[in-house]
Amino acid sequence: MTDRAARSDGVSGGGHQPPPAGDSVPACGPGGGSEPPSRPAAASTDAAGARATYQRSGRPLDEAVVVRYLPLVKHVAARLAMGLPSHIEMDDLHSYGIFGLLDALQKFDPGRGVKFETYAFTRIRGAILDGLRAMDWVPTSMRQRARQVEDAFSRVEARLGHSAEDVEVAEELGMGLGDFHRLMRDMERASVLSLDELWGEDSGEEYTLRDLVRDDRAPDPTESAEWRDREEILAAAIDALPERERTVLTLFYYDGLVPKEIAAVLGVSVSRVSQLHTRAVMRLKGRLTATQRSLL
Repeated sequence: MTDRAARSDGVSGGGHQPPPAGDSVPACGPGGGSEPPSRPAAASTDAAGARATYQRSGRPLDEAVVVRYLPLVKHVAARLAMGLPSHIEMDDLHSYGIFGLLDALQKFDPGRGVKFETYAFTRIRGAILDGLRAMDWVPTSMRQRARQVEDAFSRVEARLGHSAEDVEVAEELGMGLGDFHRLMRDMERASVLSLDELWGEDSGEEYTLRDLVRDDRAPDPTESAEWRDREEILAAAIDALPERERTVLTLFYYDGLVPKEIAAVLGVSVSRVSQLHTRAVMRLKGRLTATQRSLL
């Protein structure tokens, strides 16, 4: 660490030490540099002691030491979140950062004369970025191509003074128009949007993408699934009926025959058809009620 950096951290030569318990990590100033917040001077005895205890005994690191540096994890995660898409959850960033903090506590070497917060800042930031890369299903090459296209749009519009046309951007990238359109289609498939993200906050008319893509004329998927389940349960209950009762229901409800016609088909009286129908309905009600209770 240079003398200038040491003076900026309030260090006048010598070792470096984390603050007493209860201190929090202050936010960086408006400049938002890449260095962690400054701390009072001394040697990082807590971090070094926790690391030595871990190496000697193999026991987990002191929870109090980990908790003390959690504000640093939140600070790093908040800085990175400002440049990330809105669908990235802050809790995920915190989780990745905690792994980086644990790694820093285990590997920190105070003998190198580096302040623990500076070392931990780098490890936490690296762990978060590694977690984001692992979570990203889009190839790195596609991300790089997307940045190249964005830069090309900016250069063309700055040079020509108007919104860039596809053919102009394609020429800037040194590719044909067909290849450019294929690249744009690939980039569209790589874009991720949240259906619950709020839009229109500035105008006072808040809405989500779910409100825009919803088709009110389409059947509700939940209701459709429930109806399919009911139909399957009813069909199973009908299949379990005695053959004559099942035949009466089929002729009456599916073929549309009246009791007199059903009696002629079965060779029985109309009153007998009525009895079979009543019995079948009662069996179905009993079985459907029993099924409903078993599902509750």
